[in-house]
Amino acid sequence: MSSRDSSMQPNESCPAPGRWYTGIGRYQWLVLVIACAGWVFDVYESQIFNITRADVLNELLAGDETQVKMVGDWFLAVFLVGGTLGGLLFGSLADRFGRGPIMIITILIYSLFSGMTYFVANVWQLVILRLLVSIGLGGEWAVAAALVAEVFPARARSQASAIFHGSSVLGTWLAALAGILVGSHWRYAYLLGVLPALLVVWVRASIREPKNWQERRATIDSKRLGSLRELFSDPKWNRRALFGMLLAAVGLGTFWAVTVAGQGLAYERAIAAGVSEKEATTASRFAYGIVQATGLGIGLLAFGPIAAWLGRKPAFALFHALALVIVPVTCFLPQSYFQLLLVLPFYGFFTAGMHSGYAVYFPELFPTHLRATGTSFCFNGGRLAAVPVLIFSGWLKQIPALDLRFAVTGLALLYLLGILLLLFLPETNRQELPD
Repeated sequence: MSSRDSSMQPNESCPAPGRWYTGIGRYQWLVLVIACAGWVFDVYESQIFNITRADVLNELLAGDETQVKMVGDWFLAVFLVGGTLGGLLFGSLADRFGRGPIMIITILIYSLFSGMTYFVANVWQLVILRLLVSIGLGGEWAVAAALVAEVFPARARSQASAIFHGSSVLGTWLAALAGILVGSHWRYAYLLGVLPALLVVWVRASIREPKNWQERRATIDSKRLGSLRELFSDPKWNRRALFGMLLAAVGLGTFWAVTVAGQGLAYERAIAAGVSEKEATTASRFAYGIVQATGLGIGLLAFGPIAAWLGRKPAFALFHALALVIVPVTCFLPQSYFQLLLVLPFYGFFTAGMHSGYAVYFPELFPTHLRATGTSFCFNGGRLAAVPVLIFSGWLKQIPALDLRFAVTGLALLYLLGILLLLFLPETNRQELPD
């Protein structure tokens, strides 16, 4: 076997000396770069609506502020539901037909329908397009996460998967810069969403199916590939799927309820400083999309080495516990916009850094023929389970007498649930992927 071929084999059992990336081949790095590129634009598509939704809905709803606030949270709920549907569908198809073809389909779906958002004329058109975009986004993450886990050996999987998920910060930065540059001309920001379609040519030319998937496909009944029935009927896999989904629900629910609230906290601090609403909007976009996102990105990248050092479950527990601490500190300690900017990187680091753990941990819970299906159910099922949190968060934050800081601090108690859920899941550190 040539050195080129050997670099493509997943999960080598013989660890190489030195750092985690010692002995990683060119093809493995190529897979990681392609997975990151798809995920960067995946995150851009989700964040651009969060950043521009006030301008979008104000235009489509003729400035009705009450409707804008209510519909905005419902849009996020629709987005989470679509992500769940797309994740379950395309995760199963990726286990059945292969990682590469399904990645191509998901990228085309989310990029083309995002670009079509430029032409929307009413809220219902926007609802349909955001639903279709979210279906593509939900499927892309699960396929890419499974592919990275299968291509990299056990000794490097945690770091590589964390880099994959950590690249999301580039998508957040891109969305923040686009939101700042286009201002109220929000339609142009969605045209950028067409660019990922160019990735399809690269994916088609570069990606080859992992050897373990090919072997598994040749040795088992094709009906078992990506079988939701098997995932939920086998006690071992359904337990992992259920508690993995709930763990993701905590992280995704707190992301939209707590982490994203950093933008609102920055807006209130800017307004308190006496600037105009327009200036406060720009300041809050910078605080959230650049400053806080930088800390978030560092947290995502840090989770991989920490998980490789401490283990998957201790790393999750550590991040959840420190999130409980940083939220009230961020809400009540800063007394000015500038002081808040100093704290926001830590806020992003601890409240969302554990998200890269989903890319590290979930593919390790399931066998090859159910890997993308199980991984997708955990992450995207977590989106659906997070919808009640999102709705409750929207209602709580609209109570006139309740300070946003108290609302966010109360919502952060969900991190305690995340720690509790870890008791029901196995440790997978330094183990080979299950067959």
